[in-house]
Amino acid sequence: MLNAQSLFALNISPVLSLSLSNNEDTVLVQGEMGSAKSALLPMLGERLPNHRQIYLDCNNMGVEDMFVPNFKTIDAQGVVSMVPNELLGLHLQQPVILMIDEYGKGGEGLKNGLTRIMNEHEVNGYKLHKDSYVFATTNLGVEGLGDLIKAHQRNRVTVVQMRKATPEEFITYGVNVNLNPSVLGWVREFPNCLDSCVDNANPDENPYAYHPRSTRKAFVTQRSLSRASRWVDRADMLDDQTLTAALIGTIGERAALDMAAFIQLAAELPKLAQIKDTPMDAKVPQNSSAVCMVVFRLLGALERDWVDQCIDYVERLSKEAQFLFFNTAREKDYKHRDTILRNAKYGRWALKNNASFTADKV
Repeated sequence: MLNAQSLFALNISPVLSLSLSNNEDTVLVQGEMGSAKSALLPMLGERLPNHRQIYLDCNNMGVEDMFVPNFKTIDAQGVVSMVPNELLGLHLQQPVILMIDEYGKGGEGLKNGLTRIMNEHEVNGYKLHKDSYVFATTNLGVEGLGDLIKAHQRNRVTVVQMRKATPEEFITYGVNVNLNPSVLGWVREFPNCLDSCVDNANPDENPYAYHPRSTRKAFVTQRSLSRASRWVDRADMLDDQTLTAALIGTIGERAALDMAAFIQLAAELPKLAQIKDTPMDAKVPQNSSAVCMVVFRLLGALERDWVDQCIDYVERLSKEAQFLFFNTAREKDYKHRDTILRNAKYGRWALKNNASFTADKV
């Protein structure tokens, strides 16, 4: 269910601006896996070149790793002071950017031990340089990855939700970092690959993205797409089967098969923009696999404002492809079912093809 925090979720640019605007308070960034939360550290480092970047991974630390005893003698009596781990940056005499990654997955002792450095930039008498920045990251609780933050811990930070990049934002990012053009083209043609699990109650509604109730072992994230790009860059060193196997283990079965087919059949596929703008002139693939790709791509990318154009184009496909499209659209869990079944052009198609069923009533 969407709440106010979800509705006001920020993309990475305003999260970066928010973090830079106030170094007295710690921003805890919540976001879905693989959505570039960790990229905030080098991005902040670019803006603050005189600050030392420090990465602290709560997955690989316990409270016992924060400090070690330093034994001293005072008037023949032994005392102990606790010396901080250098990972905290408390010993440095310079400004730092301290990133506390995977905070919600840390042990309870570690999370409690970090609260003071997050709240006051100080612990056990050691204080960060006054110009230092501290921020933390964690996954969304709805993802089911074990991120738990108690009320008293949450009350010491400012929690903001960072949303996934839109396909357009990811493509822009990909162009800037030279991701493989075929991968970027696939994202453009299959924009639902970057949907949020928060938006889909049914895990079968989106075969590409992560969902906590799904059994798929690999899936599409911004991170896994970047990894897929590196495999596609090496396509000339691999045969088709080997490349597809690598993609299955990187972005999941359905995404890998669609991407492999897209790479091979890209020349045959019409662009979505062509179908939206000139559905009667857009290219119709001759290859049956390419036709299936077009059908599933239309179902995934469809929006209310171009249903007419979509149906115009679908009617130019083979009868088998038309029934594949409309039978899938009739499924009760399909998100645009009502929009299509209420469309006048669908009604005419159903009458023409004797394909009107009781289940069409909405």
